Amino acid sequence: MLAIVKSCALVGVDAVEIDVEVDVQRGMPAISLVGLPSGAVKESKDRVRSAIRNCGLRFPSERRVTVNLAPADLRKEGPAYDLPIAVGVLAASGQIPLDVLEGALILGELSLDGSVRHVRGVSAAAYLAHSLGYERIFVPEGDAPEASIIPDIEIVPVGHLIALVEHLLDLDCIPALDRDSVTLEDNQPGYPTDFADVKGQEHVKRALEVAAAGGHNVLMVGPPGAGKTLLARAVPGILPALSLDEMLEITRIHSVADILPEDVPLVRHRPFRSPHHTISQAGLIGGGSVPGPGEVSIAHRGVLFLDELPEFGRTLEVLRQPMEDKFVTISRASGTMRFPSNFMLIAASNPCPCGYYGDGMTACTCSSTMITRYRQKLSGPLLDRIDIHVEVPRVDYDKLADTRRGEPSETIRERVQAARDRQMARFSGSSLLCNADMGPRRVQEVVTLDEAGSALMRSAMQQMNLSARAYHRVLKLSRTIADLEGIGQIQTHHLAEALQYRSRAQ
Repeated sequence: MLAIVKSCALVGVDAVEIDVEVDVQRGMPAISLVGLPSGAVKESKDRVRSAIRNCGLRFPSERRVTVNLAPADLRKEGPAYDLPIAVGVLAASGQIPLDVLEGALILGELSLDGSVRHVRGVSAAAYLAHSLGYERIFVPEGDAPEASIIPDIEIVPVGHLIALVEHLLDLDCIPALDRDSVTLEDNQPGYPTDFADVKGQEHVKRALEVAAAGGHNVLMVGPPGAGKTLLARAVPGILPALSLDEMLEITRIHSVADILPEDVPLVRHRPFRSPHHTISQAGLIGGGSVPGPGEVSIAHRGVLFLDELPEFGRTLEVLRQPMEDKFVTISRASGTMRFPSNFMLIAASNPCPCGYYGDGMTACTCSSTMITRYRQKLSGPLLDRIDIHVEVPRVDYDKLADTRRGEPSETIRERVQAARDRQMARFSGSSLLCNADMGPRRVQEVVTLDEAGSALMRSAMQQMNLSARAYHRVLKLSRTIADLEGIGQIQTHHLAEALQYRSRAQ
């Protein structure tokens, strides 16, 4: 007897439909699993057999059981097929009717006692079920709140295999998840660092405000203890609030990466990722035998902070493509996967190995050769992709001892939000969200210079040896500065400020 149960597989950050076909026939007693399964999937036959027996149900050990995961050319990963395989075995052996499986998608890992455990990518699975017109989706009980963020589909939380069987036999129905009982409000802690707590560094705060307003990349260079890390950690607090589409997008990525907290079904704050400089290239951009999202994708729509930037070494070179294209393409023998990576890069670096080159208080102990070698760790193409380069000097005693609070992040965020609103109106009807997303053609459409501005840019191109990429990034940066002032026409002082942020990169 043949039973077909609908499930799904994760490909990148999306889910694709999988047919779990279970055939129980006379023959040599055995259970075979085909359809390009991974090691974890192959082990599911043992978990399924034990779970069915420990639940007091009958496993057809006297017959040949064949399980096919179709399409067969797509590699299957993870334990999420346990529950659909178990349901398929029970249906194919006549213990539950076949018609109750129609219009439903099932996923979940089984323990040996039949309890259903957490799996990753539930929000992606729910989105797939909704887009394909499924009536309901059966998910692990603990993952049901995550699935509830997708509207217009019935979510059935399953805690145990016996409970699911009784539900399918219409003996004791599992109540569908009450979406009103799921707390989707902002119950996450706020951003811990406020710009009001940062003493001095007013020009750096201005640079970070401009960066936040347009989604631009920033490199801060200064001696140890100047406040670079503190400033970077304050940036998420001035970024605009996430839209619902952005929340769903981030939640799906974090679910696939399996870093979504149990009590947070919907990510409502922009991510802030700060990987250590010993991270591998695969950890930074994603990868593995079956590619998964890396730090650049987990930081999507948020901030990727790289402290001690030169210490990352050659690993940084993999950032070139995602910084330019806003997505990562990873190719393996099993296929090609694409992950979103539209992040705002904030990097921090010392000016030299000892950290005190150019500092007025502590003498630098580095030789010129050491300084040159240290700076050569950062390639020109990478630095060219960073819009804002800003010096972060030592803060003097008077500013540190001043008990007055500076301008709070909330006030800065209001100005940033106003600038982003102007950009959203400008890019209405397109996929662009901020000025940093513009390509060269769009830059030419929205950035117009008067005669004085053209003369200034011509002079800057000659004196600063700006590349074509740097030229367009200066224009995008000046557009953001004008948006912060609410001015439609870019003026010379907007260009001058934008060029000032590029001066150290040359």
